[in-house]
Amino acid sequence: MENEMNRASSCRTADSTGHDRIWAQIDMDALIFNMESMRANIREETKMVAVLKTNGYGHGAVPIMKELEKLPYVWGYAAATFEEAKELRENGAKKPVILLGYVFPYCYRELVRLEIRPACFREDMLEQLSAAAAAEEKPVLIQIAVDTGMGRIGIRPDDEGLRFVRKALATPGVTVEGMFTHFAKADEAEHGPTYTQIDLFTGFADRIRSELGYRVPLCHCSNSAGIIEFKEANMDLVRAGITLYGLWPSDEVSRSIVPLRPVMTLYSRIVYIKEAGPGVSVSYGGTYTTTAEKTRIATVPAGYGDGYPRSLSGKGYVLVCGRRAPILGRVCMDQMMIDVTHIPEAREGSLCTLIGRDGEETITMEELGDLSGRFNYELACDINARVPRIICGAGC
Repeated sequence: MENEMNRASSCRTADSTGHDRIWAQIDMDALIFNMESMRANIREETKMVAVLKTNGYGHGAVPIMKELEKLPYVWGYAAATFEEAKELRENGAKKPVILLGYVFPYCYRELVRLEIRPACFREDMLEQLSAAAAAEEKPVLIQIAVDTGMGRIGIRPDDEGLRFVRKALATPGVTVEGMFTHFAKADEAEHGPTYTQIDLFTGFADRIRSELGYRVPLCHCSNSAGIIEFKEANMDLVRAGITLYGLWPSDEVSRSIVPLRPVMTLYSRIVYIKEAGPGVSVSYGGTYTTTAEKTRIATVPAGYGDGYPRSLSGKGYVLVCGRRAPILGRVCMDQMMIDVTHIPEAREGSLCTLIGRDGEETITMEELGDLSGRFNYELACDINARVPRIICGAGC
């Protein structure tokens, strides 16, 4: 595994290709490695759905989609909003696209035209989608959302839910292609609640088959934690979310079953270094004041305006020349200051690794999440559009 990790780091050059202020390097070799690792842990006949919502968890949905189009075991993609799904279609996605959240009526006709699969769980949605299908003169394929314990969207797996499915099957222009639920606690050490959700979902699918005479073609439960921990949830499809990007669902999910590689590395550069004696305040509010006879303060042109957490003020660090450089004082919108007193080779222009590996040192999103009071999902999603994504590896 160590050799695999070393190979993964080989494409992580510090080439900013003209984006020296801050840039995120996206490693497609790591992406494919993660997909293959997950694939090895599920049934051969189970297909995978790549979850690309929130711009691919901040990694770049479109370039990732283009890479995954090549994989035969990738059935399709999942998005959260119509606009996300439309962007995938307009950039060449040929495989199916599922919408996992509520879809507003303004987009129904275009949704039908683009063959995007909405999640359905309200009768008015069925009626409006039927009208849109008639207007476009083509059927709409839907995915029925079932609430087995998340308390979010979805019909309940009971008699009322069965009536909804019956109505969906009878609605003109509507085809029930799939049915899904979402695990609420699959990333926790106690597995009982997830097994309860699996039983509720499979029991409901059995009722549809026995009482309505319909076998839903595509049933899916598993999210990232489910792919790792619950082989019982390998159904027709599984949905790869956070693990697709080499990040862990939680600290309670085993890391020995499915090896993962982080896909994103976040870089910047030192733009200025000054020396200060004792008693010099640094950044807004003067929350840090130098005490040493000589402190080398380096300015890095990245901040919370890029999605880097302000809550790392005074307790985070970056990597410079393979060593940890603490953040001094508050993180600003566009800049932060770090202490490079103990790194004499640090110079203006030196590379800074905000997330990733430099030599023997590594900063993970999980670690920064813990330090900042966030978690890795949020941290990844918050790296915003002001930060260029530079693609390396695989088909580049």
